[in-house]
Amino acid sequence: MGMLRIGICDDIYDARLVLRAALERVLEKRRVQGQFREFSSGEGLLRWLESHAGELDLVFLDMEMGELDGMETARRLRAADAGLQLVFVTGYAEHVFDGYSVGALGYLLKPPKAEQLEEVLDRAQAALVRDLDRAYICRSGDTHYRIPIANILYFVSDRRQVACVTAGREYTFYGKLDTVAAEVGADFVRIHQRYLVRTGAVDRMEGGEVVLRDGRRLPVSRSCQPSALLAFTRAELEG
Repeated sequence: MGMLRIGICDDIYDARLVLRAALERVLEKRRVQGQFREFSSGEGLLRWLESHAGELDLVFLDMEMGELDGMETARRLRAADAGLQLVFVTGYAEHVFDGYSVGALGYLLKPPKAEQLEEVLDRAQAALVRDLDRAYICRSGDTHYRIPIANILYFVSDRRQVACVTAGREYTFYGKLDTVAAEVGADFVRIHQRYLVRTGAVDRMEGGEVVLRDGRRLPVSRSCQPSALLAFTRAELEG
């Protein structure tokens, strides 16, 4: 993996500076390019992620921040981006086991040692490679996005463009829905010439529509109804 997109969230500027410098040294040694975003609060990170989901691979979170501490920030991050890798950083050893409830990659005491960062980055890169099969990669403008499959509601095409729709935003790119369908596989089913929906996002099918779990309604063409109903039934039985 040639590049890691890393977020650092800590309400202390000097702590962010120290961690970033340490990470840059480790990445340079590994010949991996790092792209960094810094945040001074959990609230700021979550607000940014609302319009930039899929733009970070790994986030280092300080546990002891203002109103929204690292643990609560992590829980909300998990809900927003299931594939995001999380690492906690703290000055207090008693918090070391707290991170397991949100599937954190690791827990580092300040200031983290180079060998600890090496180990965490090894795990992060391995997890990202493993999760590539569970994410959809698309390019919108000059940016590549990694969108966890579990976050996608549906794809919709409009002439030469396709929109990947999640709960919080849309990612528009040039492509064909047939190509997307082949790439995402059995988790999705074609319900219309223009729509490809994730079966796990569907609550029910009624009349000529599917109703998603968040209440959105999408059209189902007559020709797609039998295969769509079969796919939704299978997903319900397997889920």
